[in-house]
Amino acid sequence: MSFSKVLITGGAGFIGSHLAEKLVNLGFDVYVYDNLSSGKLENINHLLDRKNFRFVKEDLLQPKNLPKILNDCELVFHLAANPEVKISSTNPEIHFQQNLVSTYNLLECLRKKGKVKTLIFTSSSTLYGEADIPTPEEYSPLNPISIHGAVKLACEVLISAYTRNYGFKSIIYRLANIVGPRSCHGVVVDFVKKLRKNPEELEILGDGFQKKSYLYVDDCVNAILQGLNTASNGDNVKVFNVGSNDQIDVLTVAKIVVEEMGLKNVKFKPTGGVNGGRGWIGDVKNMLLDISKLKSIGWKPTYNSEKAVRLATKFLIKNFKV
Repeated sequence: MSFSKVLITGGAGFIGSHLAEKLVNLGFDVYVYDNLSSGKLENINHLLDRKNFRFVKEDLLQPKNLPKILNDCELVFHLAANPEVKISSTNPEIHFQQNLVSTYNLLECLRKKGKVKTLIFTSSSTLYGEADIPTPEEYSPLNPISIHGAVKLACEVLISAYTRNYGFKSIIYRLANIVGPRSCHGVVVDFVKKLRKNPEELEILGDGFQKKSYLYVDDCVNAILQGLNTASNGDNVKVFNVGSNDQIDVLTVAKIVVEEMGLKNVKFKPTGGVNGGRGWIGDVKNMLLDISKLKSIGWKPTYNSEKAVRLATKFLIKNFKV
Protein backbone atom coordinates (compact mmCIF):
# COMPACT_ATOMS: atom_id res chain seq x y z
CA MET A 1 0.00 0.00 0.00
CA SER A 2 1.56 3.27 -1.13
CA PHE A 3 -0.94 5.58 0.61
CA SER A 4 0.16 7.62 3.62
CA LYS A 5 -2.83 9.79 4.61
CA VAL A 6 -6.23 8.15 4.80
CA LEU A 7 -9.77 9.07 5.83
CA ILE A 8 -12.18 6.68 7.56
CA THR A 9 -15.82 7.76 7.65
CA GLY A 10 -17.56 6.05 10.53
CA GLY A 11 -14.16 5.46 12.08
CA ALA A 12 -15.47 5.60 15.65
CA GLY A 13 -17.86 2.73 14.99
CA PHE A 14 -17.42 -0.99 15.49
CA ILE A 15 -15.42 -2.03 12.41
CA GLY A 16 -14.16 1.49 11.70
CA SER A 17 -12.40 1.85 15.05
CA HIS A 18 -10.59 -1.48 14.60
CA LEU A 19 -9.53 -0.41 11.11
CA ALA A 20 -8.33 2.96 12.42
CA GLU A 21 -6.30 1.28 15.15
CA LYS A 22 -4.69 -1.09 12.64
CA LEU A 23 -3.78 1.70 10.19
CA VAL A 24 -2.38 3.96 12.94
CA ASN A 25 -0.18 1.10 14.17
CA LEU A 26 1.00 0.52 10.59
CA GLY A 27 2.18 4.14 10.44
CA PHE A 28 -0.54 5.74 8.31
CA ASP A 29 -1.75 9.28 9.00
CA VAL A 30 -5.39 8.61 9.82
CA TYR A 31 -8.35 10.98 9.88
CA VAL A 32 -11.48 9.56 11.53
CA TYR A 33 -14.69 11.31 10.49
CA ASP A 34 -17.75 10.43 12.56
CA ASN A 35 -20.88 12.12 13.91
CA LEU A 36 -20.96 9.70 16.89
CA SER A 37 -24.60 8.76 16.25
CA SER A 38 -23.74 5.07 16.43
CA GLY A 39 -19.97 5.31 16.84
CA LYS A 40 -18.48 6.01 20.26
CA LEU A 41 -15.61 8.23 21.32
CA GLU A 42 -14.54 5.52 23.76
CA ASN A 43 -13.77 3.28 20.77
CA ILE A 44 -10.96 5.60 19.69
CA ASN A 45 -9.95 7.29 22.97
CA HIS A 46 -6.72 5.29 23.04
CA LEU A 47 -5.75 6.78 19.66
CA LEU A 48 -6.38 10.46 20.38
CA ASP A 49 -2.85 11.17 21.63
CA ARG A 50 -1.16 9.47 18.67
CA LYS A 51 0.63 11.93 16.39
CA ASN A 52 -0.65 10.24 13.25
CA PHE A 53 -4.32 10.28 14.29
CA ARG A 54 -6.96 13.01 14.02
CA PHE A 55 -10.64 12.91 14.89
CA VAL A 56 -13.24 15.12 13.21
CA LYS A 57 -16.77 15.14 14.58
CA GLU A 58 -19.05 15.91 11.65
CA ASP A 59 -22.07 14.47 9.84
CA LEU A 60 -21.90 13.38 6.20
CA LEU A 61 -25.36 14.84 5.79
CA GLN A 62 -23.74 18.26 6.36
CA PRO A 63 -20.10 17.78 5.30
CA LYS A 64 -18.78 21.30 5.85
CA ASN A 65 -15.17 20.39 6.64
CA LEU A 66 -14.93 17.27 4.49
CA PRO A 67 -13.59 18.98 1.33
CA LYS A 68 -10.69 20.45 3.30
CA ILE A 69 -9.86 17.06 4.84
CA LEU A 70 -9.88 15.44 1.40
CA ASN A 71 -7.11 17.79 0.30
CA ASP A 72 -4.76 15.66 2.40
CA CYS A 73 -6.06 12.18 1.55
CA GLU A 74 -5.64 9.86 -1.42
CA LEU A 75 -7.45 6.93 0.18
CA VAL A 76 -10.94 6.93 1.74
CA PHE A 77 -12.56 4.10 3.69
CA HIS A 78 -16.32 4.71 3.72
CA LEU A 79 -17.84 2.85 6.66
CA ALA A 80 -20.26 5.51 7.92
CA ALA A 81 -23.76 3.97 7.87
CA ASN A 82 -26.68 2.84 9.94
CA PRO A 83 -25.97 -0.89 10.33
CA GLU A 84 -29.33 -1.98 11.78
CA VAL A 85 -31.04 -4.23 9.22
CA LYS A 86 -34.07 -4.72 11.46
CA ILE A 87 -34.68 -0.96 11.89
CA SER A 88 -34.66 -0.45 8.12
CA SER A 89 -38.01 -2.28 7.82
CA THR A 90 -39.76 -0.01 10.34
CA ASN A 91 -38.05 3.30 9.51
CA PRO A 92 -36.72 3.28 5.92
CA GLU A 93 -36.09 7.04 6.01
CA ILE A 94 -33.21 6.56 8.45
CA HIS A 95 -31.41 4.20 6.08
CA PHE A 96 -32.13 6.37 3.06
CA GLN A 97 -30.58 9.41 4.74
CA GLN A 98 -27.76 7.88 6.79
CA ASN A 99 -26.65 5.36 4.17
CA LEU A 100 -27.59 6.53 0.67
CA VAL A 101 -27.65 10.34 0.98
CA SER A 102 -24.46 10.32 3.04
CA THR A 103 -22.75 8.20 0.37
CA TYR A 104 -23.90 10.57 -2.36
CA ASN A 105 -22.55 13.56 -0.39
CA LEU A 106 -19.18 11.86 -0.01
CA LEU A 107 -19.04 11.01 -3.72
CA GLU A 108 -19.84 14.61 -4.64
CA CYS A 109 -16.94 15.78 -2.49
CA LEU A 110 -14.66 13.26 -4.18
CA ARG A 111 -15.81 14.43 -7.60
CA LYS A 112 -15.24 18.10 -6.84
CA LYS A 113 -11.86 17.66 -5.14
CA GLY A 114 -10.50 15.12 -7.62
CA LYS A 115 -7.54 14.09 -5.42
CA VAL A 116 -8.68 10.78 -3.93
CA LYS A 117 -7.26 7.82 -5.81
CA THR A 118 -9.12 4.96 -4.12
CA LEU A 119 -12.45 4.57 -2.29
CA ILE A 120 -13.16 1.56 -0.08
CA PHE A 121 -16.82 0.84 0.70
CA THR A 122 -18.25 -1.66 3.18
CA SER A 123 -21.43 -3.08 1.70
CA SER A 124 -23.51 -6.00 2.93
CA SER A 125 -24.40 -9.59 2.13
CA THR A 126 -28.05 -8.56 2.51
CA LEU A 127 -28.11 -7.15 -1.04
CA TYR A 128 -28.08 -10.70 -2.43
CA GLY A 129 -31.48 -11.43 -0.91
CA GLU A 130 -32.48 -15.10 -0.94
CA ALA A 131 -29.65 -16.32 -3.16
CA ASP A 132 -28.15 -19.72 -3.92
CA ILE A 133 -25.41 -20.56 -1.45
CA PRO A 134 -22.52 -20.23 -1.23
CA THR A 135 -23.13 -16.96 -3.06
CA PRO A 136 -20.38 -15.60 -5.36
CA GLU A 137 -19.86 -11.93 -6.17
CA GLU A 138 -21.15 -12.48 -9.72
CA TYR A 139 -24.51 -13.82 -8.54
CA SER A 140 -27.54 -12.31 -10.27
CA PRO A 141 -30.11 -11.00 -10.18
CA LEU A 142 -29.51 -9.08 -6.98
CA ASN A 143 -32.88 -9.06 -5.20
CA PRO A 144 -32.54 -7.66 -1.67
CA ILE A 145 -35.54 -8.33 0.56
CA SER A 146 -34.70 -5.67 3.17
CA ILE A 147 -34.53 -1.88 2.88
CA HIS A 148 -31.00 -2.12 4.27
CA GLY A 149 -29.95 -4.43 1.43
CA ALA A 150 -31.68 -2.27 -1.18
CA VAL A 151 -29.94 0.88 0.06
CA LYS A 152 -26.54 -0.85 0.12
CA LEU A 153 -27.14 -1.95 -3.48
CA ALA A 154 -28.06 1.62 -4.43
CA CYS A 155 -24.85 2.84 -2.80
CA GLU A 156 -22.84 0.32 -4.82
CA VAL A 157 -24.45 1.47 -8.07
CA LEU A 158 -23.71 5.12 -7.26
CA ILE A 159 -20.11 4.32 -6.37
CA SER A 160 -19.65 2.34 -9.57
CA ALA A 161 -20.97 5.21 -11.72
CA TYR A 162 -18.87 7.87 -9.97
CA THR A 163 -15.78 5.66 -10.15
CA ARG A 164 -16.10 5.13 -13.88
CA ASN A 165 -16.81 8.78 -14.59
CA TYR A 166 -14.48 10.69 -12.29
CA GLY A 167 -11.12 9.00 -12.33
CA PHE A 168 -10.72 7.10 -9.06
CA LYS A 169 -10.82 3.40 -8.18
CA SER A 170 -13.18 1.63 -5.79
CA ILE A 171 -13.17 -1.60 -3.84
CA ILE A 172 -16.48 -2.84 -2.44
CA TYR A 173 -16.66 -5.40 0.36
CA ARG A 174 -19.89 -7.31 0.91
CA LEU A 175 -19.74 -8.30 4.55
CA ALA A 176 -21.27 -11.25 6.37
CA ASN A 177 -22.15 -10.85 10.07
CA ILE A 178 -19.12 -9.30 11.74
CA VAL A 179 -18.74 -9.88 15.50
CA GLY A 180 -16.26 -8.93 18.19
CA PRO A 181 -15.20 -6.18 20.61
CA ARG A 182 -17.00 -2.80 20.35
CA SER A 183 -20.01 -4.22 18.55
CA CYS A 184 -23.24 -2.77 19.94
CA HIS A 185 -25.83 -4.63 17.85
CA GLY A 186 -26.51 -8.07 16.42
CA VAL A 187 -27.57 -11.45 17.77
CA VAL A 188 -24.64 -11.99 20.16
CA VAL A 189 -25.13 -8.60 21.84
CA ASP A 190 -28.90 -9.18 21.92
CA PHE A 191 -28.53 -12.55 23.65
CA VAL A 192 -26.04 -11.31 26.25
CA LYS A 193 -28.32 -8.39 27.11
CA LYS A 194 -31.40 -10.60 27.45
CA LEU A 195 -29.64 -13.20 29.58
CA ARG A 196 -28.24 -10.53 31.87
CA LYS A 197 -31.82 -9.45 32.55
CA ASN A 198 -33.29 -12.96 32.76
CA PRO A 199 -30.78 -15.84 33.07
CA GLU A 200 -33.53 -18.44 33.05
CA GLU A 201 -35.19 -17.71 29.70
CA LEU A 202 -33.99 -16.47 26.31
CA GLU A 203 -36.28 -15.06 23.64
CA ILE A 204 -35.04 -15.91 20.15
CA LEU A 205 -36.43 -13.93 17.24
CA GLY A 206 -37.67 -16.22 14.47
CA ASP A 207 -37.75 -20.01 14.61
CA GLY A 208 -34.05 -20.29 15.55
CA PHE A 209 -33.09 -22.11 12.39
CA GLN A 210 -31.86 -19.06 10.51
CA LYS A 211 -28.35 -19.97 9.31
CA LYS A 212 -25.72 -17.24 8.91
CA SER A 213 -21.98 -16.79 8.47
CA TYR A 214 -20.12 -15.02 11.31
CA LEU A 215 -16.66 -13.44 11.00
CA TYR A 216 -14.47 -12.03 13.76
CA VAL A 217 -13.70 -8.33 13.36
CA ASP A 218 -9.90 -8.80 13.18
CA ASP A 219 -10.38 -11.12 10.20
CA CYS A 220 -12.64 -8.53 8.59
CA VAL A 221 -10.06 -5.73 8.92
CA ASN A 222 -7.33 -7.98 7.52
CA ALA A 223 -9.57 -8.84 4.56
CA ILE A 224 -10.16 -5.15 3.82
CA LEU A 225 -6.43 -4.42 3.82
CA GLN A 226 -5.60 -7.52 1.77
CA GLY A 227 -8.04 -6.50 -0.95
CA LEU A 228 -6.58 -3.00 -0.97
CA ASN A 229 -3.38 -4.43 -2.42
CA THR A 230 -5.30 -5.03 -5.67
CA ALA A 231 -6.39 -1.38 -6.07
CA SER A 232 -3.91 -0.55 -8.80
CA ASN A 233 -4.62 -3.69 -10.83
CA GLY A 234 -7.39 -4.45 -13.31
CA ASP A 235 -10.92 -3.10 -13.10
CA ASN A 236 -11.68 0.32 -11.67
CA VAL A 237 -14.39 -1.26 -9.49
CA LYS A 238 -13.69 -4.48 -7.60
CA VAL A 239 -16.10 -6.45 -5.41
CA PHE A 240 -15.14 -8.95 -2.71
CA ASN A 241 -17.26 -11.09 -0.41
CA VAL A 242 -16.00 -11.12 3.18
CA GLY A 243 -17.15 -13.89 5.51
CA SER A 244 -16.27 -17.24 7.03
CA ASN A 245 -16.15 -20.61 5.30
CA ASP A 246 -19.17 -21.91 7.17
CA GLN A 247 -22.48 -20.99 8.81
CA ILE A 248 -24.30 -21.78 12.07
CA ASP A 249 -27.92 -21.39 13.06
CA VAL A 250 -29.27 -18.98 15.67
CA LEU A 251 -30.05 -21.78 18.15
CA THR A 252 -26.37 -22.73 18.05
CA VAL A 253 -25.42 -19.10 18.72
CA ALA A 254 -27.79 -19.14 21.70
CA LYS A 255 -26.20 -22.32 23.08
CA ILE A 256 -22.70 -20.82 22.74
CA VAL A 257 -23.72 -17.67 24.60
CA VAL A 258 -25.41 -19.65 27.37
CA GLU A 259 -22.37 -21.90 27.73
CA GLU A 260 -19.90 -18.99 27.85
CA MET A 261 -22.04 -17.21 30.45
CA GLY A 262 -21.95 -20.35 32.60
CA LEU A 263 -25.72 -20.67 32.73
CA LYS A 264 -27.73 -23.86 33.15
CA ASN A 265 -31.24 -24.95 32.22
CA VAL A 266 -32.01 -21.84 30.17
CA LYS A 267 -35.35 -22.14 28.40
CA PHE A 268 -35.21 -21.07 24.76
CA LYS A 269 -38.34 -19.32 23.50
CA PRO A 270 -38.31 -18.82 19.70
CA THR A 271 -40.93 -16.28 18.69
CA GLY A 272 -41.77 -18.17 15.52
CA GLY A 273 -40.92 -15.08 13.54
CA VAL A 274 -42.44 -13.85 10.30
CA ASN A 275 -42.62 -15.15 6.75
CA GLY A 276 -41.42 -18.68 7.39
CA GLY A 277 -39.48 -18.26 10.61
CA ARG A 278 -37.49 -15.11 9.89
CA GLY A 279 -36.48 -12.94 12.81
CA TRP A 280 -38.05 -9.83 11.28
CA ILE A 281 -39.36 -8.48 7.99
CA GLY A 282 -36.45 -8.52 5.53
CA ASP A 283 -34.36 -11.05 7.47
CA VAL A 284 -32.44 -13.33 5.08
CA LYS A 285 -32.89 -16.78 6.59
CA ASN A 286 -29.97 -18.58 4.95
CA MET A 287 -26.70 -16.79 4.15
CA LEU A 288 -23.26 -18.10 3.21
CA LEU A 289 -20.89 -16.17 0.97
CA ASP A 290 -18.44 -17.65 -1.51
CA ILE A 291 -15.13 -16.13 -0.36
CA SER A 292 -12.87 -17.90 -2.88
CA LYS A 293 -12.11 -14.63 -4.72
CA LEU A 294 -10.57 -13.01 -1.66
CA LYS A 295 -8.83 -16.24 -0.67
CA SER A 296 -7.22 -16.36 -4.12
CA ILE A 297 -5.24 -13.20 -3.30
CA GLY A 298 -3.91 -14.51 -0.01
CA TRP A 299 -6.55 -13.90 2.66
CA LYS A 300 -8.38 -16.51 4.69
CA PRO A 301 -10.38 -16.30 7.93
CA THR A 302 -8.56 -17.29 11.09
CA TYR A 303 -11.74 -18.41 12.84
CA ASN A 304 -14.85 -20.27 11.77
CA SER A 305 -18.33 -19.01 12.67
CA GLU A 306 -18.53 -20.92 15.95
CA LYS A 307 -15.15 -19.67 17.17
CA ALA A 308 -15.89 -16.09 16.09
CA VAL A 309 -19.16 -16.10 18.05
CA ARG A 310 -17.46 -17.67 21.07
CA LEU A 311 -14.65 -15.07 21.10
CA ALA A 312 -17.14 -12.22 20.72
CA THR A 313 -19.24 -13.61 23.57
CA LYS A 314 -16.22 -13.94 25.89
CA PHE A 315 -15.35 -10.30 25.31
CA LEU A 316 -18.91 -9.09 25.86
CA ILE A 317 -19.30 -11.01 29.10
CA LYS A 318 -16.11 -9.47 30.46
CA ASN A 319 -16.53 -5.91 29.21
CA PHE A 320 -20.14 -5.21 28.26
CA LYS A 321 -22.40 -3.48 30.79
CA VAL A 322 -26.18 -3.44 30.40
